[in-house]
Amino acid sequence: MRPFEVNYLKYGQVGLVTVQGGLVLGPPVESLRKTLNNLISHGETQLVLNLAGIDRLDSSGIGLLVKVLQSCKGAGGNVKLTNLPKVVAQTLSMCCLLPLFDVYDQDQDAIASFG
Repeated sequence: MRPFEVNYLKYGQVGLVTVQGGLVLGPPVESLRKTLNNLISHGETQLVLNLAGIDRLDSSGIGLLVKVLQSCKGAGGNVKLTNLPKVVAQTLSMCCLLPLFDVYDQDQDAIASFG
């Protein structure tokens, strides 16, 4: 099991957040929630989440993804997902939430899609 990590890079007006480990209830979800809430509160509402490193996802992780999407869209931005591992795509799909998100294979494609 990998330790949970969140990394942030800025590309022009778009923030790229790379997440690794299990996005599950407790410190992992709290850590990502703090990071994302901090970005959104500073006007960063065009976000790309690279989830390639996610090996587990539970309902609290799913809830956080949906909440961040709502916050960003409410502020005129969006959240796009890249490099979805099978476990993430299947989980979001089972919950009928996958269509809410724009999903890309490459970070650069998602970043460019913000225009």
